[in-house]
Amino acid sequence: MLTRDELLGPIAHYRTDQVVVTTMSVTRPWGRLSDHDLDFASADSAMGHAADLALGVALARPDRMVVCLNGDGSMLMSLGTLATVVESGARNYLLFVVDNGTFEITGHQPVPGSGAIDWAGLARAMGFPRGVRHDDPVAFAAAVPELLTTPGPTLVHVPVERGAEGPISRSAREEARYLRSSLADWSRAFRRSF
Repeated sequence: MLTRDELLGPIAHYRTDQVVVTTMSVTRPWGRLSDHDLDFASADSAMGHAADLALGVALARPDRMVVCLNGDGSMLMSLGTLATVVESGARNYLLFVVDNGTFEITGHQPVPGSGAIDWAGLARAMGFPRGVRHDDPVAFAAAVPELLTTPGPTLVHVPVERGAEGPISRSAREEARYLRSSLADWSRAFRRSF
């Protein structure tokens, strides 16, 4: 099991021009590590749809890798997205299932089936060319450069420790630049960037 820093740190370190779509429990932690115009927080009344949004971005920009940092609860809400990703033919799509076992920012409700779902195996069964699981922080950090550059679609299942992130406010109180403006304003700025 990784800490959130062990998961996000290597991605932030090796990230170049990839789009990064975050949701729920990784939205704030990612914003603490990255202040990039190609960061997009999909955490506003769209629970379960970050993977869909990231696929749309990948299809719009097939020349740019799109990384989605999705939660296990959010992924469970939209399992059909896995089949849609494969059917779309998007090779520039890297989906992380950040598995903390809870719906963290909505009150820590347990995710049904937590600990029993083999996300990497499920992705492969749906037709993903690569579905992998990382439990060791050292092996994960070593794998990140290849994950960010190898054509996919790829799903990476990463069990992480539970955190204590609360609801996103989209206000000046937020540390991350991509959370201090409204979703509409950031969406316009994001679109201009890619």
